[in-house]
Amino acid sequence: MLRLLVLVLVLSNAIYFAWSQDYLRPYGFGPAQQSEPQRLTQQIQPEAIQILTPAEASRQETAVRTPAPPTQPPECLLAGLFDEAQTGPLQQALEAGLPQGSWALEPVRIPARWIIYMGRYRNEQQLSSKKAELANLRLKYEPLYRADFSPGLSLGAFETEEEAKAGLRALNKRGIRTARVVLERAEVRGSQLRIATADEALKVQLEEIKPALGDKALKSCP
Repeated sequence: MLRLLVLVLVLSNAIYFAWSQDYLRPYGFGPAQQSEPQRLTQQIQPEAIQILTPAEASRQETAVRTPAPPTQPPECLLAGLFDEAQTGPLQQALEAGLPQGSWALEPVRIPARWIIYMGRYRNEQQLSSKKAELANLRLKYEPLYRADFSPGLSLGAFETEEEAKAGLRALNKRGIRTARVVLERAEVRGSQLRIATADEALKVQLEEIKPALGDKALKSCP
């Protein structure tokens, strides 16, 4: 009886081993499949999976939570005035360093400024006396602060000498006798750099051409 029991146990173990190792599957016997090999074909770039340390995972989580700085909208920038000698080298730098069509050198003319001038006065007391006289005549004036005109007054500014002289004749009729016409500023011609749409990428490129700008800084368009 004991031998029969041992034989049954040995035979049962052999049958279980054969069943668990799928040796009996060709006969329709075997354990249920636990793997899903079809999922392997559905994986997308499994080699891209990275195992992160806790510190690396924390840094990436912080980066995701931190919002990116807002992008500044493009702006219009101006620089100048550049005379003829400065314009040539600047144009070469612009052509070499900036995309075509992103910049323009615009011709600019600043007209001459002729004024009806009174002065120079010996002291502030004499200047104050003249201001009071003009106020009594209800004439407008503008103080001048340039070293070669101050202390002095301007009774009007004009683009041409002829216009200034006509203005002086009108003032003579109102009792002004010591004023005269002088050229305060000669006409200036040159070029002005305009960057119509300067985005962040273009501003980085502008840093490389700043030496060609000399002392002319880029400013926002008015």
